[in-house]
Amino acid sequence: MTDLPTGSIDRRAALGRVALLLGGALSAPAIAGILAGCGGHDRTAAGFTPRALAPAQAELMSVVAEHIIPATDTPGARGVGAPAFIDLMLAEYYAPADRERFVAGLADLDARAGASCGRAFLRCDAGRQRAILDVVDREAFAGRGPHWFRTMKELTLLAYYTSEIGATKELRYEQVPGRFDGCIPFATVGRSWSV
Repeated sequence: MTDLPTGSIDRRAALGRVALLLGGALSAPAIAGILAGCGGHDRTAAGFTPRALAPAQAELMSVVAEHIIPATDTPGARGVGAPAFIDLMLAEYYAPADRERFVAGLADLDARAGASCGRAFLRCDAGRQRAILDVVDREAFAGRGPHWFRTMKELTLLAYYTSEIGATKELRYEQVPGRFDGCIPFATVGRSWSV
């Protein structure tokens, strides 16, 4: 990316910021997808046709993504097209075993919802959905190997913060933070940088 409009953020900077949000690590498929240009694909919020997931699974994933980054004064995960991004990443950059783990995790959400509120996850109220996701989140970050929800959060954050809204409105990127004044009187600085 050579000609960045004022207030925009490049892929490398976005990756760095998302890595910080995730505790410093990104998966290899996520990095490969972003560096290959996946972050710039068409993210129309409505009407994407899933490739890695069945339509019902894509809707479940979309609701989970919106719980991770809900709409506030800026659009949430759905509003920036995160579901289409996540599905594309799963289809093109993740190994079949990773996709299977992701799909099994979505099925587990429905099983947990059935056990706790007697219906599928999407038919539970938002409070019950968040309670289930809180439990899954604690399990995912307990450090017991790869977990589908870590992938879900990683891809949701990548989708959001590599979108135009996430990069320009949410992150409030400044190309040059602060002010540089290269010519100041010696008396105001003193010898603090000399030996």
